[in-house]
Amino acid sequence: MQDLDKLLDTVTQEIQHLFTGSNPLRTTVIILLAFVVAYWGSRFVARAIVRIAQKIAVRSDNTDNEERSIRLRRVETYLSILTALVRAVIVAVVVYYTWLLVSDKSNTTAFALGASAFFFAIAGATIGMVLRDVTAGAVMIIEKWFHVGDYIRVEPFLDVNGVVERVNLRSTKIRNLNGEVIWMHNQHMMAVKVTPRGLRTIAVDIFTSSKETGQDLIGKVISTMPVGTVKLAKKPEIIRTEKWGDNLWLFTVHGKTPPGREWLMENYFVDSLKDLDERTKGPDIMVRPPIVRYTDAAAERSFKRAVRINQK
Repeated sequence: MQDLDKLLDTVTQEIQHLFTGSNPLRTTVIILLAFVVAYWGSRFVARAIVRIAQKIAVRSDNTDNEERSIRLRRVETYLSILTALVRAVIVAVVVYYTWLLVSDKSNTTAFALGASAFFFAIAGATIGMVLRDVTAGAVMIIEKWFHVGDYIRVEPFLDVNGVVERVNLRSTKIRNLNGEVIWMHNQHMMAVKVTPRGLRTIAVDIFTSSKETGQDLIGKVISTMPVGTVKLAKKPEIIRTEKWGDNLWLFTVHGKTPPGREWLMENYFVDSLKDLDERTKGPDIMVRPPIVRYTDAAAERSFKRAVRINQK
């Protein structure tokens, strides 16, 4: 009976030592549990924030008020940043308590030296790079360079352009018109070109020999223009009709396209005008080649202040 009690005491002490004393098995179990807690904890919180951001994104896309849409996109951007921050905090807390559990704190000198060596090793390899990303990301966010849902082009990388899907302090997620996903370190974003409202307005000036035949020609071509999310935002419109002289009329047509689809107005629309004019029986309707140009009200106001013409 005494032998059995001793055996039970020995087993109990071994189990206690396994879970309370310093040993490789205990350390391995704690590290594995820490990874599980950090992964699932951060993922659960991130999913909750992402669901809120998705609801805000739907409201932003469906609102007709541009100012309200900008505010909602700004909130969506901040929630995207909050997701990354919360995940980082959860991981940091788990790592800290894991370090306390697996470290031998009885030897304070060795503990301090180990912590210092661990910190400098990590700092030299990763923290410096991460801090540069975080600093650049914080500056962009504070200065409001862009928001989630904006169409941007990143300099000096000519091929990096698309719609911003996610922004955090370390990186930016972009999706281009081909469907490719681009992850960009914030420290490498030297400059950003933002397309207002995600659309470019292209004006085409058309010179015709008469008002009626000109309107008929332009109307037939406009009816064939494709409309959609990655096509034309809506059918082009004749915004100006002006008589310039005998047998000379000017029509100005506006079309709005997302970046990368400018060829719909620059090439397809203009070529269709020329082709239809050539196939029309009788004299040519267009008396001059069409003039294609970009137009933007805000840019015109700015250039009006910069360009000074001496009218004498």
